[in-house]
Amino acid sequence: MQYLFFLLFPVWVYAQASFITPMEYASQLYKNPRGIGCFKCHGEYGEGKIIAHYIHKKKEQNFSAPAINMLDYKTFSDALNKRLVGMPRYFLTDKEIRSLYFFLQEKKQPQKKK
Repeated sequence: MQYLFFLLFPVWVYAQASFITPMEYASQLYKNPRGIGCFKCHGEYGEGKIIAHYIHKKKEQNFSAPAINMLDYKTFSDALNKRLVGMPRYFLTDKEIRSLYFFLQEKKQPQKKK
Protein backbone atom coordinates (compact mmCIF):
# COMPACT_ATOMS: atom_id res chain seq x y z
CA MET A 1 0.00 0.00 0.00
CA GLN A 2 2.85 2.40 0.81
CA TYR A 3 4.39 1.75 -2.57
CA LEU A 4 1.14 2.60 -4.25
CA PHE A 5 1.00 5.90 -2.37
CA PHE A 6 4.55 6.83 -3.37
CA LEU A 7 3.84 5.81 -6.92
CA LEU A 8 0.60 7.79 -7.28
CA PHE A 9 1.45 10.85 -5.16
CA PRO A 10 3.62 12.52 -7.85
CA VAL A 11 0.84 11.97 -10.40
CA TRP A 12 -1.68 13.60 -8.05
CA VAL A 13 0.61 16.58 -7.39
CA TYR A 14 1.26 17.01 -11.10
CA ALA A 15 -2.47 16.88 -11.85
CA GLN A 16 -3.09 19.65 -9.31
CA ALA A 17 -0.61 21.98 -10.99
CA SER A 18 -1.97 24.39 -13.55
CA PHE A 19 -0.67 24.17 -17.09
CA ILE A 20 -0.98 27.93 -17.53
CA THR A 21 -0.21 30.77 -15.13
CA PRO A 22 -2.86 33.36 -14.27
CA MET A 23 -0.89 35.96 -16.27
CA GLU A 24 -0.70 33.69 -19.34
CA TYR A 25 -4.44 33.05 -19.09
CA ALA A 26 -5.18 36.77 -18.76
CA SER A 27 -2.85 37.62 -21.64
CA GLN A 28 -4.53 35.13 -23.95
CA LEU A 29 -7.94 36.34 -22.89
CA TYR A 30 -6.93 39.95 -23.66
CA LYS A 31 -5.65 38.91 -27.07
CA ASN A 32 -8.72 36.90 -28.02
CA PRO A 33 -11.71 36.86 -25.62
CA ARG A 34 -14.41 35.93 -28.14
CA GLY A 35 -12.89 36.28 -31.58
CA ILE A 36 -11.82 39.93 -31.49
CA GLY A 37 -8.92 40.81 -29.21
CA CYS A 38 -9.14 43.78 -26.85
CA PHE A 39 -5.68 44.89 -27.98
CA LYS A 40 -6.90 45.58 -31.52
CA CYS A 41 -8.85 48.60 -30.28
CA HIS A 42 -7.48 49.41 -26.83
CA GLY A 43 -3.78 48.91 -27.54
CA GLU A 44 -1.25 46.31 -26.47
CA TYR A 45 -1.66 47.10 -22.77
CA GLY A 46 -4.97 48.96 -22.63
CA GLU A 47 -3.44 52.39 -23.26
CA GLY A 48 -6.07 53.36 -25.86
CA LYS A 49 -5.65 53.65 -29.60
CA ILE A 50 -6.98 55.34 -32.73
CA ILE A 51 -8.94 52.74 -34.67
CA ALA A 52 -9.78 54.67 -37.83
CA HIS A 53 -9.43 58.03 -39.56
CA TYR A 54 -12.32 59.24 -41.68
CA ILE A 55 -13.77 62.39 -43.21
CA HIS A 56 -17.19 63.57 -42.09
CA LYS A 57 -18.68 66.77 -43.56
CA LYS A 58 -15.28 67.65 -45.02
CA LYS A 59 -13.58 67.40 -41.63
CA GLU A 60 -11.04 64.79 -40.71
CA GLN A 61 -12.23 62.73 -37.75
CA ASN A 62 -10.83 59.91 -35.63
CA PHE A 63 -12.64 56.95 -34.16
CA SER A 64 -10.69 55.82 -31.14
CA ALA A 65 -10.97 53.45 -28.23
CA PRO A 66 -10.31 54.83 -24.76
CA ALA A 67 -7.53 53.80 -22.41
CA ILE A 68 -8.82 51.06 -20.13
CA ASN A 69 -5.73 50.38 -18.02
CA MET A 70 -6.42 53.26 -15.62
CA LEU A 71 -10.04 52.40 -14.85
CA ASP A 72 -11.15 51.23 -11.43
CA TYR A 73 -12.55 47.69 -11.31
CA LYS A 74 -16.23 48.67 -11.06
CA THR A 75 -16.07 51.01 -14.06
CA PHE A 76 -14.14 48.39 -16.03
CA SER A 77 -16.59 45.61 -15.17
CA ASP A 78 -19.66 47.77 -15.84
CA ALA A 79 -18.30 48.79 -19.26
CA LEU A 80 -17.87 45.15 -20.25
CA ASN A 81 -21.43 44.34 -19.27
CA LYS A 82 -23.13 47.22 -21.11
CA ARG A 83 -23.71 47.88 -24.77
CA LEU A 84 -21.49 50.83 -25.65
CA VAL A 85 -21.06 52.57 -29.01
CA GLY A 86 -18.49 50.60 -30.99
CA MET A 87 -17.83 48.11 -28.19
CA PRO A 88 -18.91 44.53 -28.89
CA ARG A 89 -20.58 42.50 -26.15
CA TYR A 90 -18.39 39.60 -25.11
CA PHE A 91 -20.59 38.06 -22.40
CA LEU A 92 -17.58 37.47 -20.18
CA THR A 93 -17.80 35.66 -16.87
CA ASP A 94 -16.81 37.38 -13.62
CA LYS A 95 -13.63 35.30 -13.56
CA GLU A 96 -12.72 36.43 -17.09
CA ILE A 97 -13.36 40.08 -16.22
CA ARG A 98 -11.16 39.78 -13.12
CA SER A 99 -8.43 38.16 -15.23
CA LEU A 100 -8.55 40.93 -17.82
CA TYR A 101 -8.41 43.57 -15.10
CA PHE A 102 -5.46 41.74 -13.48
CA PHE A 103 -3.63 41.70 -16.82
CA LEU A 104 -4.14 45.42 -17.39
CA GLN A 105 -3.10 46.35 -13.86
CA GLU A 106 0.06 44.25 -14.10
CA LYS A 107 1.00 45.67 -17.48
CA LYS A 108 0.59 49.30 -16.44
CA GLN A 109 3.17 48.87 -13.68
CA PRO A 110 6.68 50.00 -14.60
CA GLN A 111 8.78 47.04 -15.63
CA LYS A 112 11.56 46.16 -13.19
CA LYS A 113 15.05 46.39 -14.61
CA LYS A 114 17.03 43.17 -14.64
